[in-house]
Amino acid sequence: MEFRMLGPLEAWHDGVPVPLGDQQQRFVLVVLLLNANKPVSTTRLTEIVWNGRETKPTLVRGYIKRLRDVVQDTGVTIETTPTGYLLRIGDDQLDTVRFERLRTEAADVRARDPRRAVELLREAAGLWRGTFLEDIDIDRVGGPEVVFPEESRPDVVGDLAELELETGDHRSARDRLRPLVRSDPAGQKHAELLMRALLAGGDQVGALRVFRSTRAALAELRMEPGPVLRNLAARAEHGEPPSSLPSRPGGFTGRAAELTAIETAAVAGRSAVWVSGAPGVGKTGLAVEAAHRLRDRFPDGQLLARLNGFTPGVVPASVGDALTELLVELGVPAEQIPATVGRKATLYQTTLWGTRTLIVLDNAATPEQIRPLLPEADGCLAVVTSRRMGDADTGDPVRLSPLSPEEAVELFHVLADPPRVRGRAATVAEIVKRCGYLPMPIRVTAALFRRHRGWPLEHLLHLLEESGPWGEDDGATAVRVSFQQLGEPQRAMFRLLGSLPGPDVGVTGGAALAGCDVGEARSLLDDLHEVSLLEEAAPERYLMLDPLKEFAGAEPAPRHALVRLLDFYLVTLAAAVGAAYPFDKAQLPATDRSSPVTPGFADAGAGLRWIVAERDNLVAAIRYAAQHDLPGHTWRLAVLLWRYFNTTSQFEDWIGTLELAWETVDPDDDYGQAHVLLRLATANDRRGQLAEALEFAARALPKWRRLGDPRGEAATLCALAIPTMELGKHDQAIAHLEAAREKYEQTEDRRGEAHALSMLGYLNEKHGNVAVALEQHLAAARMLREVGHVQGLAHAVNNLGTAQEKLGLFTDALASYTEAHGHAAEVEDHCVEAYALNNIANVHRRLGRFTQAVRYHDKAREVAANAPDADLQTQLYLDRGATALARGAHRDALSAAKSALDLAAGDGNRAYVAHAHHGIAKTLHAMGDHETAVTHWVTAETGFAALELPEAGEVRAERATLECACRFR
Repeated sequence: MEFRMLGPLEAWHDGVPVPLGDQQQRFVLVVLLLNANKPVSTTRLTEIVWNGRETKPTLVRGYIKRLRDVVQDTGVTIETTPTGYLLRIGDDQLDTVRFERLRTEAADVRARDPRRAVELLREAAGLWRGTFLEDIDIDRVGGPEVVFPEESRPDVVGDLAELELETGDHRSARDRLRPLVRSDPAGQKHAELLMRALLAGGDQVGALRVFRSTRAALAELRMEPGPVLRNLAARAEHGEPPSSLPSRPGGFTGRAAELTAIETAAVAGRSAVWVSGAPGVGKTGLAVEAAHRLRDRFPDGQLLARLNGFTPGVVPASVGDALTELLVELGVPAEQIPATVGRKATLYQTTLWGTRTLIVLDNAATPEQIRPLLPEADGCLAVVTSRRMGDADTGDPVRLSPLSPEEAVELFHVLADPPRVRGRAATVAEIVKRCGYLPMPIRVTAALFRRHRGWPLEHLLHLLEESGPWGEDDGATAVRVSFQQLGEPQRAMFRLLGSLPGPDVGVTGGAALAGCDVGEARSLLDDLHEVSLLEEAAPERYLMLDPLKEFAGAEPAPRHALVRLLDFYLVTLAAAVGAAYPFDKAQLPATDRSSPVTPGFADAGAGLRWIVAERDNLVAAIRYAAQHDLPGHTWRLAVLLWRYFNTTSQFEDWIGTLELAWETVDPDDDYGQAHVLLRLATANDRRGQLAEALEFAARALPKWRRLGDPRGEAATLCALAIPTMELGKHDQAIAHLEAAREKYEQTEDRRGEAHALSMLGYLNEKHGNVAVALEQHLAAARMLREVGHVQGLAHAVNNLGTAQEKLGLFTDALASYTEAHGHAAEVEDHCVEAYALNNIANVHRRLGRFTQAVRYHDKAREVAANAPDADLQTQLYLDRGATALARGAHRDALSAAKSALDLAAGDGNRAYVAHAHHGIAKTLHAMGDHETAVTHWVTAETGFAALELPEAGEVRAERATLECACRFR
């Protein structure tokens, strides 16, 4: 006999359907099937099937007897156990077990035999005849410990379609995915696979239709398509995926064996290739050329990240910074990039999953820098370049030597003016020998020869011979000759760039460095680019290859030139921050420095774009200033960057630059120390280092008071209040916030006053003073409306709704949450947006509107996917669990509460831990598992009491009304 649950409940024996009796009998059978080969007690069976109603034992025995008659002589038996019954059945007699076995077998053989995996998954997908047990109330008969396979079905279809694409059967994948995408147009994974299948068949229009349908479905959930979908849409629209690769190196020649090695690794499914070699040997050129040649194999994108491993004067990129750069290139908005390196790495790997993406990791310092950047997703490849060799686990090794004499001659012929070198093989051979057979100096020499059309080859060779000594053909001679042919202004700019603190320079920064106007700087930089002494990194932005920078930096630039550049960065950063974050203007540190080439910023977007473009240069400038006894530049630049680093959660450089500022600021400079300590307090609080945050804020407060600066004092009081509150010392936090509010009022800082009031409202609400909290939230919202601070208003109105909800003002609460949602969506604050949607769901639950509640919980969950915030995710689980419990979906309620507990315990949020235990206790009580519930009741009450929260009394009162073990232990 075979039982089928992947669709309507059916039983077949010898090719004939078997009648299964009335609905109650079918319920009993399903409970036994869902617990196949495991005992089910009579009590449990009665609770599930008859929903706790008193039932005579003879009724259960009667149904069991009838079912035994059904399965008689079929290889299936129903055994009587000391406490109940056990249905004994073979694995092949239950379609759910066969389904899981086929999935497992397919996963086991996928890597070595993808076609066999396709066969197995096709058989697994074919077992489904509809939705799981579609004619049975599964919430009623399942029980909390049963795992249903419903969500596995789309996973199997997706895995199968992906394999069909890999094996070239894009038509089967297309036909299989279309109904799935029609039924769930917001499902991005399956939409991505369908777009890939359509593009493989040349149907760009169809792929764009899928993208637009999915985008519209996501828009209803206030979400945007992910980077993979956007890249596929770009391919459909423009024919090519987005790419951050530079253009192919002109005249690339030779390296056939090395290119073959990289291509072989790609075909074999390797995750990385490590290209090593001496400076100037052409590592980057080879990687870029290989990436361009492999574009068809990696259609979802080709990225390049510069890691500055051996760039003179530049600190190698940290793993966190490299991950941020790659995530931005992959289309993840900066504000959605997580704070910690671990979470960044997880998001990076998740974003790459399901794509075929090639990543060039250029100029790596060490294998440790590279390991978190290597793609784990099948179908992706990293090409690493470095002066040092990699380790065994960092990629297939490719070692570059200088070009062969023949390849070097060919490269010079391609790059120089061919008619002028035709028939001059011996002279060209001597020239490339003088270049050490290295591509970089050959390119520099060819560019010089091409620029001077009147020079014969002999003159070029004479200059190279005259320029020695040059070691053993290391190529420096070619650079020296090219440098000697420059005009004096170009030479001066070249030398200055050799001491550049950062990885690149914009035209305006070049003007500041050289002490000239922007037009002259643009001309000088273009001249250096023309003779291959600079590379164009982006429009109006240039970088110098490491060997050239080593040559140029042999003579350090004058100090006053670097101070001019730092002045430019300081003054321009202050202007950009003032434009990007206008409400911070009053607290920006003053400076008496100036720069004649500082640009203006028309709006917030222009200011932020400048900060993003110069970010690495600004961090490098802070480090340079700290190392060269320029404390004023060090601490001011670090403090000015705090808001950008805070909003984008770039903790490594935020903390690192502030620590440098603290180390270098003058001990007698209260003004500088107060600014640095305040921002160190904020950064450490965001990082979860609450004790350190308190210490920094406490040290800053007396300095602001000595300075007579009430704005700084108010900001520091808030910085004291937040970690104090998070440590559960709410009375102290309230005192700090009251003092801060008075200072903000004194300075007529309405935004700051509203911030302090909103936090006071939050704390009063937590302690049961809801009427007071309501007035404070109303006042905060009114102030923020007056000053036009939309993001702050979103927070305040959302908090206002919470107070209104607790007072039973549900209509007002819905209006507040809806307003908060609109404001949050306007400024793309996904965190508040998700909180507001979740709170709307909570109001619907309180009013008994469970369908609407579930819909808004789902919307909140979708929006929260764009906001990596552990507290938000925990709150969503808690409230989804509460709604599931209210509508009787006990299994879902328990799962949500346990997920909340896992998140809260991992994040150390004691209040959320107590709430999660409370949710688990209530759910287990509702399910009749009172023995297990007791521990959670006690833990919840103890946790709330330790934090002096009113929920402790609520839990005690709730337990006092119960008539089971939950009350008495």
